[in-house]
Amino acid sequence: MRVVAVGGRAFTSAMKLAGAGAVIAETPEEAMRAVNSLIGRGDVGLVLVSDEYGPEFSRRLAELARSVTVPIIYQLPAPGSKVAKVDYRAIIRQVLGV
Repeated sequence: MRVVAVGGRAFTSAMKLAGAGAVIAETPEEAMRAVNSLIGRGDVGLVLVSDEYGPEFSRRLAELARSVTVPIIYQLPAPGSKVAKVDYRAIIRQVLGV
C-alpha cells in the first residue's frame, strides 16, 4: 500500500522527500477532489492532507475520514502553519465513533 500526500507545493515536496506520492492541490475544492479520487484506488493505504485549506475543509475531511476505512485519511500541519494544541484522544474517539 502506498502513502499519498495532498496539499500545496511545499507540503507535497516535503512528503516526496519522505517517499510518499504527491498530489498538488491549490484550493480546497481541488484537495477534496484529489482525496475522493484516492479513496477508490486499491493501492493507497494512507492519505496525508495538508491543513492549509481552513476549518470548513477540515470539518468536511473529518466527516469523509469517518466514512471510509481504507485509505486512512489524516491531516497534518503545512510547513509554516501555526502550532495548535491538538487533542489526539478526541480525534481518535471521533474517528472510531466512540
